[in-house]
Amino acid sequence: MKNIGIFYGSDTGNTEKISYMIQKKLNVKKSAIFDIAVSPLKNMENFDILFFGISTWYYGELQCDWEESLQFLKKTHLNKKIVALFGCGDQEDYSEYFCDSLGIMYHFLKKKNVRFVGSWPIKNYFFEASRAQKNKTHFFGLPIDEDNQPHLTKKRVTDWLKLINLEINNLYN
Repeated sequence: MKNIGIFYGSDTGNTEKISYMIQKKLNVKKSAIFDIAVSPLKNMENFDILFFGISTWYYGELQCDWEESLQFLKKTHLNKKIVALFGCGDQEDYSEYFCDSLGIMYHFLKKKNVRFVGSWPIKNYFFEASRAQKNKTHFFGLPIDEDNQPHLTKKRVTDWLKLINLEINNLYN
């Protein structure tokens, strides 16, 4: 596998925790984690594969560190980078905005000509609406609900990474 950069923004620590879980499960020596609140986004250009951890706040808003970084991200060269999105949200209390940030970032990054991997099935999620929906059956990335389904997180992350590994191998072969 190529070198991997995991970039996250986190207010409560959930997205940070998931980022470290992903790095551990990837078991790749060429991986690094960056908190975007304190790391230059220019670092993204040094990696072939990028994982972006983005939580959704309030009524479908990006986590504040990502919101503040969008202007800098516009200037970052990500052409043809492989990108996987994951994010935390609350499908019970914010059911009509569940993990909207994944959809916001997907559409933002799509304009930067990246290659997305890691589309995830909607099955076993319970929400009213989400901009993270790719279509009726899949999300753009992996939604995590540490508030209502923390017992599913480890398995979801493990299965998602297996899927991503297959997709990346297909891109390089």
